[in-house]
Amino acid sequence: MQEREQMIQAYVEAYNRFDVEGMLVHLDENIQFENISNGEVTLSLIGKEAIRQQAEQSKGYFSERCQTITSFKHENNLCEIEVDYEAVLDIDLPMGLKKGDRIQLDGRSVFQFENNKIIALTDIS
Repeated sequence: MQEREQMIQAYVEAYNRFDVEGMLVHLDENIQFENISNGEVTLSLIGKEAIRQQAEQSKGYFSERCQTITSFKHENNLCEIEVDYEAVLDIDLPMGLKKGDRIQLDGRSVFQFENNKIIALTDIS
C-alpha cells in the first residue's frame, strides 16, 4: 500500500507542477480514465497517449492549480483518495467563468492497480 500511495503522490505532485511526463510515469499503456461531475461522465479516455494529449491541452486552462490529498482508502487493487482542489482559470469558459476566477472543489479519485501500474483512474467531483 505504501508503494501505491507513493505512486499516487507522484502523480498528484506532477499534476500540480503541470508536468505531463511526470503524470504518465506510473500509468499503464492502456489506462482507462473517466471524469465524473455531478453524477455524469464528462470525459472518457483510453490509453496513455490520449491522456497525454488531454493533459497537454488542459495545461492552458489554468494559471495555477493544486490538488491536496486529504485521505487514502485502500481496498484490494483499488485506492481512493479524497482531494481538495483549487485552481485559477487562465481562460474564459463557456459556462460563465472568467479568466482569473478561482475554482475550489472537493472531490475524490479512484486508482486501480495491476502489475505495479495504474490501469484505471476515475476523478469524481
